[in-house]
Amino acid sequence: MTTGIAFLLCGSALAEPQIQSGYTTYGTPGLIEMPTAHAMPDGELAYTFSYSRNTKRNTLTFQMAPRLTGSFRYALLNDMDPSSGPNLNGGIGASGSFRFDRSFSLQYLISEETERWPAVSVGLNDFLGTGIYRSEHVVASKTLTPQLRVTGGIGWGRLAGVGAFDNPLGVVADRFKTREDRVSNQGGQLEASEIFRGDAAFFGGVEFQATEKLKFSAEFSSDRYELEDGATFDYENPFNFGVSYQVRKNINLKAHYLYGSEVGVQLTYAVNPKNPPNYSGLEKAPPPVVRRSAAALGWEETYRISAQNSTERRADQVLKQYGMGLHGLTITGATARIEIDNRSYLSQAQAVGRAARAMTGVLPAQVETFEVVPIKNGIAGAEVTLRRRDLETLEFELDGAWDSYARARIESATDPLNPVPGRYPYFDYDIGPYFATSFFDPDNPFRADAGIELSARFEPVQGVVLQGAVRKKLVGNLDESTRDSTSVLPHVRSDFNLYEKHGDPALKHLTGGYYFKPGEDLYGRVTAGYFETQYGGISTELLWKPVDSRLAAGVEVNYVRQRAFDQGFEFRDYEIATGHASLYYDFGNGYEAQIDAGRYLAGDWGATFALDRTFKNGWSVGAFATLTDVPFDEFGEGSFDKGIRIEIPIGWVNGQATRETYTNVIRPVTRDGGARVNINDRLYETVRDTHQPALADTWGRFWR
Repeated sequence: MTTGIAFLLCGSALAEPQIQSGYTTYGTPGLIEMPTAHAMPDGELAYTFSYSRNTKRNTLTFQMAPRLTGSFRYALLNDMDPSSGPNLNGGIGASGSFRFDRSFSLQYLISEETERWPAVSVGLNDFLGTGIYRSEHVVASKTLTPQLRVTGGIGWGRLAGVGAFDNPLGVVADRFKTREDRVSNQGGQLEASEIFRGDAAFFGGVEFQATEKLKFSAEFSSDRYELEDGATFDYENPFNFGVSYQVRKNINLKAHYLYGSEVGVQLTYAVNPKNPPNYSGLEKAPPPVVRRSAAALGWEETYRISAQNSTERRADQVLKQYGMGLHGLTITGATARIEIDNRSYLSQAQAVGRAARAMTGVLPAQVETFEVVPIKNGIAGAEVTLRRRDLETLEFELDGAWDSYARARIESATDPLNPVPGRYPYFDYDIGPYFATSFFDPDNPFRADAGIELSARFEPVQGVVLQGAVRKKLVGNLDESTRDSTSVLPHVRSDFNLYEKHGDPALKHLTGGYYFKPGEDLYGRVTAGYFETQYGGISTELLWKPVDSRLAAGVEVNYVRQRAFDQGFEFRDYEIATGHASLYYDFGNGYEAQIDAGRYLAGDWGATFALDRTFKNGWSVGAFATLTDVPFDEFGEGSFDKGIRIEIPIGWVNGQATRETYTNVIRPVTRDGGARVNINDRLYETVRDTHQPALADTWGRFWR
């Protein structure tokens, strides 16, 4: 037996499992319930569900930047008697003894761990919620061996419930000595004046990675659970113990023994946009570059559809083989201008690269320069100029992507478009499944519908786009919400459940749009019809966006009317003029900011602030907040409009080349203040990926 134990210890030592960071029951980076200082892998998006007696928490956490972690939490508390704490009825969706709470958390990694010093982070919990979980902390973590990590920190607010002492920040100013935490019925208000104030307390813990999959944790928690003690569970002591098991790389299970009385379980599912499930992709391999010397030997025949076909026809057919269409082709001397319709690739740089290589097997040998122009909705993006000999020499170079970008010229397409005969009219349609979801609404953390959608697109002439979609639900429960709107504002969004209840089948949208360029750096749009589920009307927009600039500005004016609940062709009586001035800035590396200021659907005036991170493969995760002249108490639960938006490219999941994406906006609650009409193909989202900054950010896919 002694030999067996020695063998196991030796085997464990040889394996040397590395300590793995995990998530707490609150869905934040940490031990069991206490935070740790280490950040998660950059870009990781994790969903955590935790359960202990009478407490369920659902948390979505995003590693927004290498040092910044953000979490949105939806908690259900059962049997929380109002006599044990503040009366939370109504404001957070309470129903009888059920209490729903939504909250946000942020943690910032101040310094990374070194050989001598620990990692140090600072965090804010529930800073925009009702205040049930409100706290702040500073925490340090140090890895002592590859398998052992210790953590210690100091907390305020809820994290100062055990062993509290006078706030050490009191030596800086007397205001830090006192704190008035208030639990709000409607939430959404930042109590900035109370941050890091009042008594403080220490917390800490230890983690041991026994094997690659198995980890043990123990902690001293400074959370006294004063609001829940005797209600959601019985608090006995501040010690928690846990074991976690890594089922797969992205799935983790945990079991906990909490506060000397309760058992809890936890599931975490994590994905990282940087790591697609199909690493190599299942899309068709890119066309090879056909060198002119090879063409002279007859190798060009691989791409020659028919010797009798015109160059335009052969170019169009070759592009179609790779998921693109030929919009225009003009050959002047040694220069060919190729206008392409990218119908398959989220990265325009990938489409440009494939189109250029395909043309080496079609265009005459004397053509030395390719000018590739992506076209969207009949308007030109940047003109990408490539030398044919660079394509021939860089195709298999180790630094081919960088060298090809350095030698390319990207500038505004000043020449008018020249569609090939037969390009217009253009018609396309698709029929397939749809999946619609609703997360964290006040009465249910998850609802979903699935069914069939028929969509169609018709372009009679350049710049004119007619499109629409009809849906028929087959299964789902989005229509089961029975919450009646109590809004004192016009019900511009809060009657959303009535649209779900009566709209089957539903005309999702039916619009006609005209897109044009009134100037070199100017883009225009006029759209009319049924814009979305709830509104139709007419919309006009003008955008200023130089091809090589990360800055853009625009203005939009709409006159809309509310649609009937059955989402047919009828309208209701409510109508309004809205409009916004918008400012966009691309910071590079996928980070984009947007500010919209103007009039919203309920007639309120204000501004929306948004920050999104878009990955090179098309994933996008962002957050937004809207503040208007509607007072918080009139806005209602949540105080102001805010939320998280996620866009997942379908090709990331199935490995196919497609521009389709799954998009979802997660709001803590849907109210009427700060609401804006949804319109497909607004100008910035139409042109941004065809311009130089976006092309530069995704040029690594040029040879894909």
